[in-house]
Amino acid sequence: MSKARYEIRPIGWVESPLVDRDLAPKQGDEGAPDAWLVLDPNMRAGIRDFAIGIEIIVLTWLDRAGRDVLVVHPRGDPNNPVRGVFSTRSPDRPNPIGLHVVQIVGIDDTRIRVRNLEALDRTPIVDIKPILEPLGKR
Repeated sequence: MSKARYEIRPIGWVESPLVDRDLAPKQGDEGAPDAWLVLDPNMRAGIRDFAIGIEIIVLTWLDRAGRDVLVVHPRGDPNNPVRGVFSTRSPDRPNPIGLHVVQIVGIDDTRIRVRNLEALDRTPIVDIKPILEPLGKR
């Protein structure tokens, strides 16, 4: 494999009441509180088409995850059989990129309030993408 290194520059961070990984929900729709995406002011033009009610995909850098993990018990439950990390949503993985489908519930300049985000407070945001139509509906 290539030893090339790639640089990711956060575009913002998460503001959330979730601060303890062990107490955070495993998925956003499992009781995650509303949270804020706090974007760098230089990102203002990039979110100009956002509106309350739309769903977006937020990509985060799970900065408190283990990067040397290749097998896990799904959902951290030792009663579940061990699986390869790439067939799970575990935050612990070689490149801990979080993928979150959230709904926008408020916008205040470059602060976006969202529902269903299970990321911890101060988690770096690396990108935001739109939800596209499913393949069968294009």
